[in-house]
Amino acid sequence: MNRSERLAAGAYPFHRFSGSHLEVGRQYGEHCRDLITRHYGLAVERLAAQTGLATDAALERALEYRAHVQRHARFLDDEIQGLAAGAGLSLGQAYLLQLRAELNQARGDQVDDECTTFAALSEATLDGEPLAGQNADLPSIYRELGVVVHVAAGDLPEVLMLTPAGQISYIGINDRGVGVFGNFLTCDGWRVGFPRYLLTRLVLAHDSIGEALATLEDVPRASSRNLLMVDASDWAADLETTPTRASVLEPEDGLLVHSNHYVAVDLVGEERAEPERLENSRTRADRIRQLLAARRGELDARSMAEVFRDRATLPHALCVLPEDREGIDTITFASVIAEPSKGRVWVSSGPPSESDYRGFSFADGEDREARL
Repeated sequence: MNRSERLAAGAYPFHRFSGSHLEVGRQYGEHCRDLITRHYGLAVERLAAQTGLATDAALERALEYRAHVQRHARFLDDEIQGLAAGAGLSLGQAYLLQLRAELNQARGDQVDDECTTFAALSEATLDGEPLAGQNADLPSIYRELGVVVHVAAGDLPEVLMLTPAGQISYIGINDRGVGVFGNFLTCDGWRVGFPRYLLTRLVLAHDSIGEALATLEDVPRASSRNLLMVDASDWAADLETTPTRASVLEPEDGLLVHSNHYVAVDLVGEERAEPERLENSRTRADRIRQLLAARRGELDARSMAEVFRDRATLPHALCVLPEDREGIDTITFASVIAEPSKGRVWVSSGPPSESDYRGFSFADGEDREARL
């Protein structure tokens, strides 16, 4: 797809929600009701097809996680309650949308989700400001479900985030210069606990990586998750987790990357991904590391867009199209490049090889003229 064709592609809708957390959730549910309803229907359909779990049982199980959210992030429970009311869902249905991975893993099935994340500190960028971002890979239908939201709720930092409609937490930045991105990791021991996607909003409730890591230590995680974080102090850290263990990776030469396998020496024995998935993950990690190193000191949003468009390592490419691997319905449903210190994110609505990035900021919302 050439540039003019990419320009014609639609952008994900942008919404700003403000007020109490309950009010923010209600606004979200009301404004995105059609997309949220569609997402819920898709989630239930995929859950039944992949696990055989009946809807009533899935809803009952989803609510088992609520006590952990109420204990460790009551503000998120308030938003989920508001979302349910605004979108016309039951509370169980709203919780199910936050728990797609946990419920799909109920019978031990592996999920075909992949993501490639990075952070570049000031020493590695063109303008001396940190960058971070992610190629976010999900089932292809999610290309029709993405939204960009600006959340100004209570007295917490404001959040600018890309997320599938109905999820109150996915990937993004806050107005204090913190950014967080995530990767799926496969391990044993998943359990009822604090949902993996909601960890992003816990990080974004803080002013620094150090504060976020201290909070995360006390959270009984339901599942595995990798969190790649950057903050205004020009630091980055990558937190690999299982439900009960965690390890922190730090940048090398101002660069930090991750994909979908354990790297920390003390956690590699927890890896349970199948060989083909490991090959895919390792290939992507090696490729983005190579591309970033070649551009060290010259990295900016525009050059990162070209990195994220890379498809040189097919069938294990950074930018994923549905036809890349037979029988696997995964696509880069969105790509995000964040400039946290500038309060700005760039988002492609679909694989960046086929879509332009559009700019969003805390100050201006969607900038219809800004393109990469």
